[in-house]
Amino acid sequence: MTPITFYIVDVFAETRYAGNQLAVVFSYNRISTSTMQEIAKEMHFSETTFILSNRVERGGYPVRIFTPEEEVPFAGHPTLGSAYIIQQHILEGRKVDEVRLNLRAGQIPVRFNYVGGEPDNLWMTQLPPVFGRTFPAEAIGEILRLNVEDIDTRYPVQEVSTGAPVIIVPVKSLAALKGIQVNREKYFKFVQDLSCKTILTFSRETYFAQNDLSVRFFADYLGIPEDPATGSANGCLGAYLSRYQVLGKGDIDLRVEQGYEIGRPSLLLVDVNREGENITVHVGGKVIPVAQGELT
Repeated sequence: MTPITFYIVDVFAETRYAGNQLAVVFSYNRISTSTMQEIAKEMHFSETTFILSNRVERGGYPVRIFTPEEEVPFAGHPTLGSAYIIQQHILEGRKVDEVRLNLRAGQIPVRFNYVGGEPDNLWMTQLPPVFGRTFPAEAIGEILRLNVEDIDTRYPVQEVSTGAPVIIVPVKSLAALKGIQVNREKYFKFVQDLSCKTILTFSRETYFAQNDLSVRFFADYLGIPEDPATGSANGCLGAYLSRYQVLGKGDIDLRVEQGYEIGRPSLLLVDVNREGENITVHVGGKVIPVAQGELT
């Protein structure tokens, strides 16, 4: 087949070879769904994205997102990374304020900030949060090999979605967060009949004083045992923190660290605005280009 261009970027990274790796493929409708899945498995990053057209369609660029195991409707670092590649290579580096992506979950706008003419932090506005079912702390504790005393039961263990659902688990300490070891058998049994297959745990204790929260994210069902930086799930976390006023207020502006336990330190910026019951979630971070190549 005609060679197909792809790019690799690190998203939510402060330096190269940190954050969450992403492969962005210019498929332009030349690749079947089954081949996209095979390419995602070959890349073996948390996600690989496929840009279907170099033209705006229905107000945005059509993009599909695949984990090594399946297609997903929305994910955070693929959204920011794909928008960055569109701005750099389809729009040839033009200083645009916004790029919109048409994803399975809906249209997601990505806003650009610039420093010296180059993109700095990119910000996505996620879909309005949906708060789903709650779960017993004991059941989640068994999956994560946590004692119930390690879970902050002042707040619920709850499914939240801003485009992709995740189970939010509040953990009391950084030591407990670092000690999590997923029981795969119990995890797979627990999620098999749920629409939500992923778990985010967070602690208000952090590795670094300048950060507000430390997070870990588990999605082995999707082929991702642990993710180094998860924009979609941190957006859900922001909505959760706002609704239950975990930090004592509804409007929040956070620095979230993730990925330290697996050697991929990441920084995510989470900004949440609340007016009554309406919660608006923005998640931002840096995108650093690493490599480009061709699929032959």
